[in-house]
Amino acid sequence: MSTQPVTVRILEREYQVACREDERDELLAAADYVDQRMKEVRTRGNVIGTDRVAVMAALNIAHDLLALREQERSMSRVHEGLGELQERVSATLSEDA
Repeated sequence: MSTQPVTVRILEREYQVACREDERDELLAAADYVDQRMKEVRTRGNVIGTDRVAVMAALNIAHDLLALREQERSMSRVHEGLGELQERVSATLSEDA
């Protein structure tokens, strides 16, 4: 599938990004998310300069991603534990039958 240029706007600046047609909506959503996070960092007022705002926003986004991955791993362990428990209950019930 071919790529097309898509214009995204982040902190009042436009960027052209090559993107496949089927990924356009995700790219626009990602750009909007990055824009929002960078505006949050800039609004707090303790970071000056676009480069520093971008780095702080990237660190915040990475932190959120890592936290979500850890939650996913925890949920996976819970599901595994529930599966094992279900197997033990089924085995116990089969023995009683």
